[in-house]
Amino acid sequence: MQAEHGMAEALKSGDKRWEDRSWTSSDGLKLHFRDYAGSTARPPILCFHGLTRNARDFEALAGRLAGEWRVLCPDMRGRGDSDYARDPMTYTPAHYVADVEALLAAEGIERFVAIGTSLGGLMTMMLAAANPARIAAAVINDVGPEIEPAGLARIREYVGQGRSHETWVHAARALQEASRDIYPAWDLTDWLRMAKRCMVIGSGGRIVFDYDMNIAEPFEAADGPAPSPDLMWSLYDALASRPLLVLRGAHSDILSPEVAARMAARAPGADLLTVAGVGHAPTLDEPEAVAAIARLLDRAV
Repeated sequence: MQAEHGMAEALKSGDKRWEDRSWTSSDGLKLHFRDYAGSTARPPILCFHGLTRNARDFEALAGRLAGEWRVLCPDMRGRGDSDYARDPMTYTPAHYVADVEALLAAEGIERFVAIGTSLGGLMTMMLAAANPARIAAAVINDVGPEIEPAGLARIREYVGQGRSHETWVHAARALQEASRDIYPAWDLTDWLRMAKRCMVIGSGGRIVFDYDMNIAEPFEAADGPAPSPDLMWSLYDALASRPLLVLRGAHSDILSPEVAARMAARAPGADLLTVAGVGHAPTLDEPEAVAAIARLLDRAV
């Protein structure tokens, strides 16, 4: 059963800066996105979250940019307030990209800035490969055409594990225990903020992760070989002519320094920023990331 979505804090009077909207996938799912109003003289910004995350990841970023920019933050199928897929084998990047294509068509968006974290970065590459001219600028956050095996193994260990917690503090402590190496400088307040981004109060009253546990099934099936590095680099190369920011967490186990350096070298319009003191992935709220995104947006035309 899908979790109930309370998020009372975000809905307090004056706090909610977005409109909750929806679009429909080709297979009939009702998918949710947050729509932050902004200038129509600029291309909108689309923010794509990681594998087990949702639109709330970009709440601070979208809040900073809203007004000057229209910002759309979709919950991909099986996450947040979007419908869960009837067929778990549609939890794949190709289906997520098809869902985004449907959103672009529904909203009449021809050009946009893409900000993609992890899975969202891979989606950005795929969207660019289909039509590079529509990408006004892009942020690829802690992912690349080659993924480190250790990081992929870590993700396989936790995805689809339906743990629950009695209180928000218990949930925050559990996240801290599991991920303290990713954000070693965080205190309990930071972990509580993270818990409320990636968890909700479930139907049984306990705190649960805000995604369909069945998203793990395509990982477990492993029907065919992984995409070749040559194919993935060709997808990335579609961004080479666009204003581009490649972000890497200094302790990332997903994007190696060597691959990040190759990404920067292959794209004349790319800036490479390594965010100190974090692993996979930077939250995009770090001061250096905020500044780098602002510089990128100055180049988005």
